[in-house]
Amino acid sequence: MQRYYYASTIPDFLQEDETSILGKLAAANEFALLKTQRDAWVQQISILKENLKELKGHVCLEYTIPRMGRRIDAVLIVGPVLYIIEFKIGASEVNRSDLDQVWDYALDLKNFHEPSHNSYLVPILIPSNFEAAEHSYTPTLNGENLFNPVACPPIALRSLINQVHQTAKGHVIIANEWLSGRYSPTPTIVEAARALYRGHSVTEISRSDSSATSLETTSNAISKIIDESRTKQRKSICFLTGVPGAGKTLVGLNIATQHMESVGDTYSVFLSGNGPLVAILREALARDKKAQQKEMGNAITKGSALREVKTFIQNVHHFRDECLQDLSAAPREHVTLFDEAQRAWNLQQTSAFMSQKKRVQNFNQSEPEFLISCLDRHRDWAVVVCLVGGGQEINTGEAGISEWIDAMLKRFAHWDIHISPQLHDSEYRAAENIEKLRERDRVFWNKELHLSVSMRSFRAEKVSHLIKALLDQEDSEATTTLSEIGERFPIVLTRDLFKAKSWLKSKARGSERYGMLVSSQAYRLKPHGIDVRPQIDPVHWFLNGKDDVRSSYYLEDVATEFQAQGLELDWACVTWDADFRHTQNGWEHWSFRGEKWSRILKPERQNYLKNAYRVLLTRARQGMVIVVPEGSPEDHTRRSEYYDSTFNYLRTLGLPEI
Repeated sequence: MQRYYYASTIPDFLQEDETSILGKLAAANEFALLKTQRDAWVQQISILKENLKELKGHVCLEYTIPRMGRRIDAVLIVGPVLYIIEFKIGASEVNRSDLDQVWDYALDLKNFHEPSHNSYLVPILIPSNFEAAEHSYTPTLNGENLFNPVACPPIALRSLINQVHQTAKGHVIIANEWLSGRYSPTPTIVEAARALYRGHSVTEISRSDSSATSLETTSNAISKIIDESRTKQRKSICFLTGVPGAGKTLVGLNIATQHMESVGDTYSVFLSGNGPLVAILREALARDKKAQQKEMGNAITKGSALREVKTFIQNVHHFRDECLQDLSAAPREHVTLFDEAQRAWNLQQTSAFMSQKKRVQNFNQSEPEFLISCLDRHRDWAVVVCLVGGGQEINTGEAGISEWIDAMLKRFAHWDIHISPQLHDSEYRAAENIEKLRERDRVFWNKELHLSVSMRSFRAEKVSHLIKALLDQEDSEATTTLSEIGERFPIVLTRDLFKAKSWLKSKARGSERYGMLVSSQAYRLKPHGIDVRPQIDPVHWFLNGKDDVRSSYYLEDVATEFQAQGLELDWACVTWDADFRHTQNGWEHWSFRGEKWSRILKPERQNYLKNAYRVLLTRARQGMVIVVPEGSPEDHTRRSEYYDSTFNYLRTLGLPEI
């Protein structure tokens, strides 16, 4: 796949007529060519021609980064250096968000583009009307052969290049190898949704590891089940399982985007009971669609963009309520993808909700059973895809995968079941029902339906394994895994929240998102300025920029496991309260009520609390700081022994203290 609109050697670029270059850019442009875009290209070409005289190397214009849904204005390949250039035509000032934008481009290439890993990268912002003193655009190395972003007047670009080449020494980059090099990104779920909605494939926006089942392979396996079910007029349920951050949601979105058109019988819908995730994905896609239409010269409102997105991503409870209106009518979708299916309600929770909220008395089905029955109304064929995370049940009544399997064993014997033979981990708590499946007909075991490697932590895939060992108190395994992770994914420990915040800010570059995460039961962090009772708006917290006090960047509002599940941060601060305490006898589970802590004795509630910390500790993509605050002798609710043992346990595993 050609990832650029135009590429040439610098000498040929200097000789080529401007009209010819514009023609090649216009021919490669996927949108209608607006006059504003054409004029911008004219100025960019002029600035480059003026500054690149007598230079050897290559120039690449409009280089596409599908993970971000953006294009780099220009990439210059000169010697051992890549110059990543973003023009702001008509601008006379430097905007922080514009600097972050070109910074993000350089970080994306450094992290995910193989030929760029060992090259020098210089992110440059050029406002076309910008004037600045010489010292303001002196390049400085940030580390890893990566320069800090620099704002540069058009007339000073050549001077900047000369300064860089006094510092950067190394092997000359082979342009053809760079242009055809492998791009293996690891997008956030928001980035992935944007890219897939724009028409990119999961192959373009996700890396493929030889050590694990690839997302493309898993997507193809599910697509094959859908095709065979339609062709053979069968009804099938497919369980896709995986560790936290393995890409289950990404696979589901990929399948859904392949069948977004309501024409045809393979029309599908992506359903989730995770309200924050649904709201964030819808808002992100609507904002992106509005911006994309603006690029094409079409003005649309965000409201109209949202209406279109809502047909693609739906709240599972709205889908359920629609199916309740007519108990005989089949939904228009033949394919439904249930994200975080482990969080579907058991019979007791569903029955109570139906009675109290829907005035439906004596409802006798669990949520999984009812949702399967809705698709079973189709006379010909149907497919249910359940995306299931192990150890992710965090709220009362969440049934786990066993409730889905139980429904299949109880009522839907005529359905095919597709499941991974690797589904045996204790986190899924489904061993008994899995054994029962082995006695049932029409069960197909497929190892491609389990994702064993986390894609979220692209710097260290074993983070989820580390957290599992930590929570299961497998000390030796945790220590070994932590040493294997090393500095690729820094995890540090502190008792000082101020130090933790400073650490986050020092690590994040560009628009890399950071924020604070705490348990929803962390009621005694208030003396540290952390109050879990006010509900954040997850859309503002996860999507808005550094200038918005409601965003995660401000480090004022915190997200709990309920807002963070299914989402991620680049850098996370997890602050540990006394609700989940390490002791000589293992983990203890506590709930703060009134003026004191009370022991949690029910195994189910204990499991929810453990899973809450599992969610919190697996949200980071690049690194994490864990804060276990000091106790207070003046506060009986924050005694030192409530915190010290947990801190000491984490330190003995090898977590370095800051």
